[in-house]
Amino acid sequence: MNKQSFLSILAASLIIASCGKNDKSAQAGGAPQIKEYKTVTLQTKSATLNSDFPASIQGQQNIDIRPRVEGYIEKIFVDEGAVVKAGQPLFKISAPEYEQQVRTATASIKSAQADLSAAKLAVNKVKPLVEKGIISKYDLESAQYTYESAVASLAQANAALVNAKTNLGYTTVTSPVNGVVGSIPFRLGSLVSSNTADALTTVSSIGNVYAYFAMNEKMLLNFTQNNNTGASLTQKIKSLPAVSLLLSDGSAYDEKGHIETVNGLINTETGSVNVRARFPNPKGIIRSGSSTTVRIPNEVKDAIIVPQSATFELQDKIFAVVLGKDGKTKNASIKVLDNSAGNYYVVTSGLQAGDEIVLEGVASLKEGTEIKAQNQKPETVYADLK
Repeated sequence: MNKQSFLSILAASLIIASCGKNDKSAQAGGAPQIKEYKTVTLQTKSATLNSDFPASIQGQQNIDIRPRVEGYIEKIFVDEGAVVKAGQPLFKISAPEYEQQVRTATASIKSAQADLSAAKLAVNKVKPLVEKGIISKYDLESAQYTYESAVASLAQANAALVNAKTNLGYTTVTSPVNGVVGSIPFRLGSLVSSNTADALTTVSSIGNVYAYFAMNEKMLLNFTQNNNTGASLTQKIKSLPAVSLLLSDGSAYDEKGHIETVNGLINTETGSVNVRARFPNPKGIIRSGSSTTVRIPNEVKDAIIVPQSATFELQDKIFAVVLGKDGKTKNASIKVLDNSAGNYYVVTSGLQAGDEIVLEGVASLKEGTEIKAQNQKPETVYADLK
């Protein structure tokens, strides 16, 4: 074999080897890889889902404390934020004229009592003389009229004393209810009266507190339609389960509350109604004006429940990804209960028991993609669902 033939054979061998390598690379890279995704087969479930609503707190009574008499503030017995009892003194108003009125009324009573005694003595003196015919009946009638006038004068003097003591009592301003004292805009020496624009302070009764929040119309319908107790809306509201309160730090309040009223008018701008829930506040922990969250439990039975992480939104619609029998994905438009709280949606249409849905990465998963399912146990997927 000459040198030229050897080179030709060597070149042909290199070309064949190169072609074989390229064929293997093409074969390895050309076949698409099927990715694995976690899935779950849907079953009907019963659970209690919580719906949270931002709420503001108001005391059961917010009472403006105003003076009944005019005078200067002589003493302030409490400080802002103090917890007070009904009848506890709050302010002392200096009004010497009312003390003088009491003294004058007391003296008038003594004078009226003396006049009454004299009039009674005159009647007793004239009466036997009339009976003996010594003097006329006119004198007896005159004495009796004088006596009756003295009785009336004494009653008037007693009434004046009561009135004077009442006015004097107004100089000590007391709390009408158990509660918490608000801000005090006045200081010692301030002149106040019943016509003063600002109240001396405000006492908020906190034995019970009201939580006010807004609920949209659809949510209200969901709650009431799912509640089969009672025919009227009022009866349905009364039979709603007890609600919870989350404080501003996220902790749960110890006492349970109840929804008492729902505003009869729907706000046309927001499409919501105002709702009031009452909570007992025996320890005075909650103060008027606090920002809290009302949590309403909603019990659903035999419903299709899906994790919110297994859905995505597109053009104001919610979608889940269903895995077909051919192993390919299909987007399913679903409808859910409004304000389904927590990590789950309650599906009202679009899915049914037996459907296998994808649990992760659904927003980036194209429809018609072939995937390999890692079917998860329902108890694992719904571990935190009660």
